[in-house]
Amino acid sequence: MEFTFVSGNLGLDLAGTVGHRRNSRIDMLGTPADLARWTVAAGLLDTPPVVGEKDLAQAKALREAIYRLASAVRLGAALDADDCDLINQAAAHRPAGVRLRPSGGLDREGALAAALATAARAAVELLGGAQATSIRECEAAPCTRLYVDTSHRGTRRWCDMRGCGNRAKAAAFRARASR
Repeated sequence: MEFTFVSGNLGLDLAGTVGHRRNSRIDMLGTPADLARWTVAAGLLDTPPVVGEKDLAQAKALREAIYRLASAVRLGAALDADDCDLINQAAAHRPAGVRLRPSGGLDREGALAAALATAARAAVELLGGAQATSIRECEAAPCTRLYVDTSHRGTRRWCDMRGCGNRAKAAAFRARASR
């Protein structure tokens, strides 16, 4: 399964590894190997880290806490203290290391905890910062992806124009054409 990074925040991209949350749920982190691949695809690490079943369970708990907190912020609801603690604990780890090569490239290294700390820190910065009011949920059914609306007018409706936005516009066009 291919991972997508369209949320505008690494923490929300981790939360986005579950698709169609309200029906026909799709979990893109089904195995420890999937999580290891995600850390590389997200640009957190250059080499897939060692990931066990316990690590996968912890990453999924972090993912769900981020989703619940981002949803609460989006709806103006109170934040759950246990979810805040979980994200804060993950963010407290040393983040993934980056090193500049003399050639100008980057090396990204660390264990899984470092990669997840980087994602957790991104979520903390978003949820506690000024952009928190820009968190939206994709309007395309059955997508439930959360994203940061950075559009000029703040009226973005879809998580990704190439996917959900394109399908929604094509469906609207077909509906108008069939009248």
